[in-house]
Amino acid sequence: MLSRVANSIYWMARYVERAENLARFVDVNLSLILDQPAGTEPQWQPLVAATGESKAFAERYGAATPESVVQFLTFDRKYPSSMLASLEVARENARTVREAISSEAWEQLNDFYHFVRAAERDVKRGDALSQFYQSVKQHSHLFSGVLDATMSHGEGWHFANLGRLLERADMTSRILDVKYFTLLPRIEAVGTTVDDLQWSAVLRSVSGFEVYRKRHHAITIERIVGFLVLDNEFPRAIHACVTRADESLHRISGSPVGSYRNAAEQSLGRLRSELDYSDVATIVDMGLHEFIDGLQTRLNRIDENVRSTFFAPRPVAVQTQRAWS
Repeated sequence: MLSRVANSIYWMARYVERAENLARFVDVNLSLILDQPAGTEPQWQPLVAATGESKAFAERYGAATPESVVQFLTFDRKYPSSMLASLEVARENARTVREAISSEAWEQLNDFYHFVRAAERDVKRGDALSQFYQSVKQHSHLFSGVLDATMSHGEGWHFANLGRLLERADMTSRILDVKYFTLLPRIEAVGTTVDDLQWSAVLRSVSGFEVYRKRHHAITIERIVGFLVLDNEFPRAIHACVTRADESLHRISGSPVGSYRNAAEQSLGRLRSELDYSDVATIVDMGLHEFIDGLQTRLNRIDENVRSTFFAPRPVAVQTQRAWS
């Protein structure tokens, strides 16, 4: 497969996943606002802090209000990782490789983009905003389903799968980090009913609340870490994403799982092995935020290695594509 085509498919899938995950990201806070006790001040700055874009946000918007954060993360074209900007890039990548994807996948992505673009004028707050993010997740699920059902599961599909799984692992870590930043000003809330409500919102934001409760009765930090970081069966758990991404990477290169022939396989395989042998106590002792910070750095390095191994030299038209900061 041409590196140009592989590059476009990888980023198409990665940016569609990013758009869905941003809906989940904001939905964490919307759920928290509904569940918090009366009189509790909602916090929006944690969402900005978890993206690593606090400086850029402050320069353009100043204070983190509900309206400014929603605009920044959802509709701001100047922020390259916003939902609308992500879908614009995903759509452009799909357009350049229409011969490599099905017409059904192209049509669904095109509909997805126009749905979000039209919503920019109408959706701003309240119930309409919550319903909008639900619809975004449904559009993304439909695109993924159509892509999986209509695209041959060869090299191209594995590049798409690799991109979306790396993006998903990164965003699950950021959703966990939102919880960390939310609790920073109110450490006395740890272990209280408010703490349980916040963790429940985090689980719902990754569609994991029901699965978690079927396995566990009580909500504890140790069980949450075990479920969202180390579980190898729940599809949005970080370990599961890294494992499936590693499998797709080896299907692309043809090398056996457990070995490596390039920097991408080495860095992704090393992370997979460390998660295979990690335990909850070690992560908690290290500090969840510190663990997540290091994980995000490593996921960015894996992305760089994928690009240098399979896509370099990159076409000028797609040089602005990037993993999270």
